[in-house]
Amino acid sequence: MDPAAPHMTGPDHPTAAAQPLSLLTSLANVTDWLYEHWYVLALAVAVCWGASEMVVRRLAARASAQRMALELEAGRHFDPGLEEIFRRGVQLVRASAAMPWWAPRRAKTVQIRLRADGTTPLRYRIEGPVGGERLLTITPFGPDVSVRRAQRIADTPRTHTVRAEFILRGRLTAPLREVPLEPDPLQPLVDAVADLRAELGDLAEIRLDIQRAPKWVLRARRVQLMHAARRKERIETQRAARWVRKDASGIEDSLTWTMKSLLTGREGSGGRRLVVPPVPRRVEPAEALGKLAEDDHLVRVQLLVMCASNIEGRAQARLAQIQAAIDVFGGRSRWAMRGMRLGPWRIGADQWPTRRGFERRWALGHCQPPRVNWVQLPELTGLLKPPTRHCRLPVVAGELPTFVFGEPDLLLQGVYRSPDGRQRLVATYAEETLFEVAVGKAGGGKTERALAQAIGWAHAGGGLMFLDPHRDSWPRAMPFLAHEHLMERIALIDLNALGPHPRVSSWNPLGMHHGQAAHEVVEAISDAYASALAWDDATAPRAITILTAALTVLAAVNEAACQAGRPEDQATIFHVRALLTDAPFRRAALTAVAGRLGEETRSWWQTVFPTLPADAFAVVLNPIARLAANPVTRAFLGQPAGIYNIRAAMDAKMIVWVCPGGNGPTDRLLTALLARDLLRAARSRRDIPEHQRVPFRPYFDELITLTGTAPETIAAMFEDLRKYRCHIHGMTQLLARLPTPVRLSLVQNASTLATTAGSKSAIVPITAEWGDHPSPDRVATMDRFEHYVSMNVHGRRIGPVQLRGPHLDHVFAAQARPRKVPALSRAAQANAGAVPLQQLTARATEQLTRVTAFLAEHSPTGTTGSRLSKGNEFG
Repeated sequence: MDPAAPHMTGPDHPTAAAQPLSLLTSLANVTDWLYEHWYVLALAVAVCWGASEMVVRRLAARASAQRMALELEAGRHFDPGLEEIFRRGVQLVRASAAMPWWAPRRAKTVQIRLRADGTTPLRYRIEGPVGGERLLTITPFGPDVSVRRAQRIADTPRTHTVRAEFILRGRLTAPLREVPLEPDPLQPLVDAVADLRAELGDLAEIRLDIQRAPKWVLRARRVQLMHAARRKERIETQRAARWVRKDASGIEDSLTWTMKSLLTGREGSGGRRLVVPPVPRRVEPAEALGKLAEDDHLVRVQLLVMCASNIEGRAQARLAQIQAAIDVFGGRSRWAMRGMRLGPWRIGADQWPTRRGFERRWALGHCQPPRVNWVQLPELTGLLKPPTRHCRLPVVAGELPTFVFGEPDLLLQGVYRSPDGRQRLVATYAEETLFEVAVGKAGGGKTERALAQAIGWAHAGGGLMFLDPHRDSWPRAMPFLAHEHLMERIALIDLNALGPHPRVSSWNPLGMHHGQAAHEVVEAISDAYASALAWDDATAPRAITILTAALTVLAAVNEAACQAGRPEDQATIFHVRALLTDAPFRRAALTAVAGRLGEETRSWWQTVFPTLPADAFAVVLNPIARLAANPVTRAFLGQPAGIYNIRAAMDAKMIVWVCPGGNGPTDRLLTALLARDLLRAARSRRDIPEHQRVPFRPYFDELITLTGTAPETIAAMFEDLRKYRCHIHGMTQLLARLPTPVRLSLVQNASTLATTAGSKSAIVPITAEWGDHPSPDRVATMDRFEHYVSMNVHGRRIGPVQLRGPHLDHVFAAQARPRKVPALSRAAQANAGAVPLQQLTARATEQLTRVTAFLAEHSPTGTTGSRLSKGNEFG
């Protein structure tokens, strides 16, 4: 070798062509090593996946801690349109992405929670990122839906819990069934949880998570669907081609083809038939992709359900009911429970290994939906809103409390039948039941319901007055009031004079021995007269003035008698006739009280009275004469120091039963006096601090009769007495028969409005207040003793709810004491100060003499009497 080229003798270098071969050899060696040591690769992949999953979970949990909750409550007339609901769905999707950039996708979700635990029919909550709160608070539903910030719900553990996750089955690209808005799409879910019982620990909750559709996942899904559609089309084409060739071969080998060849002489000349195989048709993306063809308003959803109870089997049964309710949304695509069934066992969210993941998503609000759970927003229309006016919600104990006998805070309303057939006595809170109106035909159960309510209130320690012109209510209520602790509080004012030796109580409307204000007493009697006799300043100004002046003098006389310690010498309403027609009596009365009368009153008696003609007094005296002609009313009103004192009864929580004698003109005037005195007594409670005023409940049966004598008085009661904690309950057959002021006040201020069945014309004014839900046709065809009732509970109107009127023999069967009825009758008359009618009549006849003697003893000397008696004298 030439020594001049020593560099040619060094080590060999690989050529450029040998380098790829070396790389391939190395890769083969590595692959061979990995094949032999595959567990190393699997371990590395598992470690990387576990580390990344741990980081994602920590970030997701941190992002979920920054979530907020809103509770939506729909109004009674909430009736959204499809556009409003769709806009709400767009808001939810937009709000789901209001998260920090580092938040994992599973945390970027908005969750709709439908929850029922027996305290409310169905709570509708939305939970989402804090950044989307402003977007979620202002809804397209307007004022019909109230939105408020909600607190975290802390559930107590239940003994039995079942879980389920729902996945879309069927044709995955097909939409769910289009469910109409009327009836409400939520109605099946509401019905599924309508019989939840809070006392048994029942709980049912549905959570729908909505998440924006990831673009790259959607593109991959579309590619997969298109590839599957093309493959299916090729397979179908190949199958069709095989059948075409088979059919062609069958024809050539058939007897018909052979005979044709023999007859035409072409056997073997034409060869075999040319068969053209079918060509695969073009796959249209819109047909293959279905609802996944467009990006607009496409979301991924996760549907989780949990049911729990403290009673075995109830949670499983509830889950089955909810599953049946969700089936309503199914069409070519439907919701199915995720998992598999092996005989009687089902492997799903309640078993390992999926239970832990379910509980983590449930607790943190993470959304990791199955790959097939793609939906368009219009498919979720029924779930994007609270229950509407077309949803029939059950009444649960949390909304309408259950009546508890002896509970002073509750007022019995009726018997409610829940969707599962259970019945319970429902009540309203006494402090919220300010006024109550019951309408319905005769015999429909209005009085029975009022009696049950009054008896329950009496046993709870409340005071009441039951004014019944017909007296039928007293014998009906006596067996249930005949208890020792009640007898001392019950007083019976019975003016029917039944039996051979009737006993009657007494009342002096003009009496001052109870500490009444004289001007209030005079005003009450004058207004009662004016109401009963239809007087006003336009039709009878002189009669009103004469009566007022006479009552003022007599009230002053009674005031003087009480201050002198002689209440038995007080004048009564029957002494108006003596004051106006008996000159000596008038002179003595005016002289005795001259110092107690005001200047205007004295001037009227001095200057105006002497100029009045003789016939001016007839219009005032005739009604009094009718009262005096009836021995019962004369005995009742003719006593100087009557026992009846409704103001004292209010403050002492008495149970007062007042039974006027009838419906004639005399009885109507007496009823007007009683009603106006009640109004006066209630207003006089302004001298007591509001928190010390004892609640008192007057019950007025047959409002038509009562308002015919005192319409303005009854109307004023429904307008004013709430302030004095005097709550009126009225019953009538027809609202249209009531005077306009009373009818307007009743409907305007009624906390509870009830109606039984009746004619449509009578029911329409009530159903109109409810927006004709229920309709007059439905109410008119109710069974006897059935009521539709609307009530106020916690400041919200509940109902109208169909209730069955409480029957005393069923509701208060344990309180019936029929053997103690005679003792109750004696106690009630004794508490009312009832004495034999003859004795009271004799005392009333002698009262004018006693009053005259008192005036003679207390008349001051001087010329005042002679000066007041100048002019015309009558009688």
